[in-house]
Amino acid sequence: MKLGFLLGYSGKKINIPMDLIKHAESLGFDSVWTAEAYGNDAITAASWVLAQTEKIRVGTAIMQMPARTPAMAAMTTMSLDQLSGGRFIAGLGASGPQVVEGWHGVPYGKPVTRTREYIKIMRAIMAREGPVEFDGNMYQMPNKSEGTTGLGKPLKSILEGNSDIPIYTASITPAGLRCAGEVADGVFPVWMDPNKYDIIGDHLETGFAKAGNGKGLDNFDIAPFVSVAMNDDLDAAFDSLRPWLALYIGGMGAKGKNFYHDYTTRLGYGEAADKIQDLYLSGKQAEACAEVPRELLDEVALVGPKDRIRERLGAWKEAGKKGQVGTMLLGVHDPAVLELFAEEML
Repeated sequence: MKLGFLLGYSGKKINIPMDLIKHAESLGFDSVWTAEAYGNDAITAASWVLAQTEKIRVGTAIMQMPARTPAMAAMTTMSLDQLSGGRFIAGLGASGPQVVEGWHGVPYGKPVTRTREYIKIMRAIMAREGPVEFDGNMYQMPNKSEGTTGLGKPLKSILEGNSDIPIYTASITPAGLRCAGEVADGVFPVWMDPNKYDIIGDHLETGFAKAGNGKGLDNFDIAPFVSVAMNDDLDAAFDSLRPWLALYIGGMGAKGKNFYHDYTTRLGYGEAADKIQDLYLSGKQAEACAEVPRELLDEVALVGPKDRIRERLGAWKEAGKKGQVGTMLLGVHDPAVLELFAEEML
């Protein structure tokens, strides 16, 4: 199993912890991942890290697809792949309606359709087998819709491409997971219980079957985000993670349109998910945090003293042996935690 860790997106000031990244690189970590919401962008941060490292791969978790055309994403990916000696991973995501329509000012559309078309276009551009033409539901190349000049022509990338650049997607919905299994090289669930692989695995397997050509876990990376709270005070460790899950389950989306709420329900915590969402949307965030089940946190994160984390890593190691987790992407910036995982997993 490989290890990576998440930088997340910035606050008001961009802070990229290069010392920590270089330490992870020296420990044998495979990857580090940048992010974007509606502040800093993921690509600038990825470029900064790639320019100052030698071995560690850098991915985006995520590039927001509605923020850039598929051709722009392919151009960026090809450029960073060349400049870094093949160390860039294109991680894509649909984001959500509030950001896409409120910030980027474009229709949210159909996220699964967008993902499928987006990746097909990127791969065609990177393959450089000829000028790219595409007639999809969301993307047309050349575009001949109302308002265009009619002068668009199919083009072939000037830049030499690498058709093997990995493309990951952020997916947790059944349809999104099926799409990832079909057209992507990896997927990063926002969280995952390593003992409940079938909740995501059944949908991935359907996608693998649709892709054909022997696609399966041997050539696909499941890379869940794994939050870590290492603290000798077990209660304090659990409490430190409750706001994270409460935000996603309760606040990321609207009532009846929250992918994380639905995913939590599929994990077996539907009643708790309803309570968290109702409290969060009514402005009672502290009460929502208190409703996050300790059992859920223990299933999807690693919590407590060092020895407890070592013990609970067993389920992740077992999932790794089965190919059900290829990379653990740690949500932590503590050097001691990175060292512990390197000692246990690498």
